[in-house]
Amino acid sequence: MDSRRRFLTTGFALGAYTMPVTRWLAKPATAATPPSAPAGPGAGRVGRTDLDGLWAASEEARVWDSRFGGGHWQNSSVTRCLQTQAAPLLRGTYTETVGRELFAATAELSRVVGWAAFDAGHHDVAQRHFIQALSLARSAGDIETGCYVLTTMALQTMLRGFPEQAADMAEGAYERARGHAAPRVLAFAKLAEARAHGRMKDGAAAGAALAQAELLLDAVQPGAHDPQHLAYFTPERLAADAIEIHRDLGQPQAALNWNRLAEPMPAGRFTRAVGIRHAVLASSHTHAGDLDRALSTADHALGILGTVHSTRAHAYLHTVTTDLQRWPRDPRVRDFAVRVHTLVGSPHR
Repeated sequence: MDSRRRFLTTGFALGAYTMPVTRWLAKPATAATPPSAPAGPGAGRVGRTDLDGLWAASEEARVWDSRFGGGHWQNSSVTRCLQTQAAPLLRGTYTETVGRELFAATAELSRVVGWAAFDAGHHDVAQRHFIQALSLARSAGDIETGCYVLTTMALQTMLRGFPEQAADMAEGAYERARGHAAPRVLAFAKLAEARAHGRMKDGAAAGAALAQAELLLDAVQPGAHDPQHLAYFTPERLAADAIEIHRDLGQPQAALNWNRLAEPMPAGRFTRAVGIRHAVLASSHTHAGDLDRALSTADHALGILGTVHSTRAHAYLHTVTTDLQRWPRDPRVRDFAVRVHTLVGSPHR
């Protein structure tokens, strides 16, 4: 019964995104909600301190999520912040300028909550928060935030097994936000598109989108507008995702070449991303026929991800276990499979 309940409450429904995405692509920005009288207990005048608090909560949640995974207990605090801090502020009074930022900050908070839920395997909860975030971005009149949210939705769609639809979503986010969003945001959209094309084994399309993402990231200028909440998306992070793109394309040598560019990413802050990178790298070694390096890298990935509460990250370990079955008689392969099962359990959908 418990397993059935988890299945029924954690499913991903691609159709749930159809209307919100279509609406955003048709009209990504609407007028911000005008100032209004307080509509409930605790609602009042919204000011700079309130906005700073929401942005700080989002940043703290991103750090916790990156280091410990979406399933870590600390992530529940950002959900409470969304419900008990951000929601009452939306019912307060504010100028149009403050209102727009309030809706944008709440959209980012909802996006962060959604990503943590997705990482923990609660896909329906994630979808509800992403849809809410996209709606808030429209109300804020913030096309840049909408682009970032829609790109995140595309990543979830791709990782849930719908790469063709994900590529369309990421491309739509990019095209709609050109001229409105900062280069780093547009680069993120192009990277998501490249990852989706990689899953579809379309090397030409993946390479073109990845090259464009690189150019956009290189175009980021010090002192220019550049959203702080996307500061984690660096050339090293792009390189880490490029490893996975080339693994999916069946190009292990290219994946190994990208790894050199990804290595400077600090494991202390980006624990999950670094662990996933090593898992993908281990799979690339298996595709290249190098069992010794595959096992060594897989051991490193398991050492990092064994303490991360992330269903998504653990799926990469299970992928490595499957890839290592090219050598089913090797006792080291069997030992690794046992250790993965002991530390992170069985694969989840």
